[in-house]
Amino acid sequence: MTAPGTRADAPAGDTDDLDVEEALALVREGHRESRDDGTDDGPGQVSNPSPRPAGERPAERHRATPWTRAREIAARAARGQGPKGAGGAPTGARRAPVSVPLGDALGLVLAAPLDALTDLPSFDTSAMDGWAVAGPGPWQVREEGVLAGHAQPEPLTDGEAVRIATGARIPADTTAVLRTEHGRIDAQGRLHTTRDMLHGQDIRPRGQECRSGDQLLPVGTLITPAVLGLAAAAGYDTVTVVPRPRVEVLVLGDELLTEGLPHDGLIRDALGPMLPPWLRALGADVVAVRRIGDDARALRKAVTGSKADLIVTTGGTAAGPVDHVHPILERIGAELLVDGVKVRPGHPMLLARVTDHQHLVGLPGNPLAAVSGLLTLAEPLLRTLAAHPAPEPYTLPLGEAVQGHPYDTRLIPVVLRGDHATPLHYNGPAMLRGIAAADALAVVPPGGTRQGEEAELLDLPWATAGIGVCFT
Repeated sequence: MTAPGTRADAPAGDTDDLDVEEALALVREGHRESRDDGTDDGPGQVSNPSPRPAGERPAERHRATPWTRAREIAARAARGQGPKGAGGAPTGARRAPVSVPLGDALGLVLAAPLDALTDLPSFDTSAMDGWAVAGPGPWQVREEGVLAGHAQPEPLTDGEAVRIATGARIPADTTAVLRTEHGRIDAQGRLHTTRDMLHGQDIRPRGQECRSGDQLLPVGTLITPAVLGLAAAAGYDTVTVVPRPRVEVLVLGDELLTEGLPHDGLIRDALGPMLPPWLRALGADVVAVRRIGDDARALRKAVTGSKADLIVTTGGTAAGPVDHVHPILERIGAELLVDGVKVRPGHPMLLARVTDHQHLVGLPGNPLAAVSGLLTLAEPLLRTLAAHPAPEPYTLPLGEAVQGHPYDTRLIPVVLRGDHATPLHYNGPAMLRGIAAADALAVVPPGGTRQGEEAELLDLPWATAGIGVCFT
């Protein structure tokens, strides 16, 4: 693994200076040391890089990834060479497709085409309640009727009609179906039409929707309720899908309480209850939630023993005395893909590749900072693993100005009101009051956003009609 902050091409003990362009880039971009709590540095509080003391290795300066770039890296990290979906997009990262019952498939993505197993409809069918008629009227009506689900009825002869229900099989030699509201029966029991009638009217012919073997939906289709209905109508009991990504959550910190009021320097754990349902809303299968505390040995054992596709840790991502995430990743040979992101809150988040098929997202310990990390790194990675399409970006004008960070992107909770987004004021890194009332997060670029200026929005999964929302 490349140690945190180390140049990948620098051998151990290398004390060569950065080249001039790299050094100037550091100064221009204003790289700072990250804080573990994800605290926002207000305008004017961000220190510029000071001259490097003699003997200090250049790699010891923390170099954060721009927010947009970090999301791109997370999305690509999980991309494999599996089956291609619509438009040629990969449908997962080398994860074997699975067959699931229709009742378990909502929100998943097809890993095999949905081909018609039969003609639809599989027989000529009445599209309306009324009478099946043969030849020109008036018609003599049979006593028995034809109901849906019954065997093939007797053929009709010219001048004959039979009562028929929607979905019932059409008798042979039927000319058309006369709707109930368009017919009347006279005193002699003969049926007359009150409207002009066309040959084949209100008959759904066999194969009208598809013929056996037709492709109904391609690989990569998101399974919606309508897709489930089509699959059932086509005769499917199961479908072949990209499996839900398996996620394990490791809650770090000795200061966390699981019940009762905060006391004696201890605080309630907000992330343990919040992260699992949020991850499920992002389409993940949360296989375990483990409380590790500040035990480095237990953390290493949990990471190396996990079978999940993604491990999510909370806290411990900086360089404090009990911040064990970086040292553990280095010891097990993980590859750091993102080590800090230029975003507030949530600056000290990280993304690592633990094995070819497993990643770890390290979230800051403060709740809103952790939400920022979840949406910055975990959401794009899970989306790729599940083969979900990227949401279409959209913007709305902000109802009021938002103060920006001098160098970093800010993520601000907002509520959507008609054609604009209103920022919420409880948006500190340790606060959940704002996000609990929010519909989305506004992406505020460095320098801030003026009132009425357009800002990109990140929808929260439960605030949209997204089919991946699932809290079970």
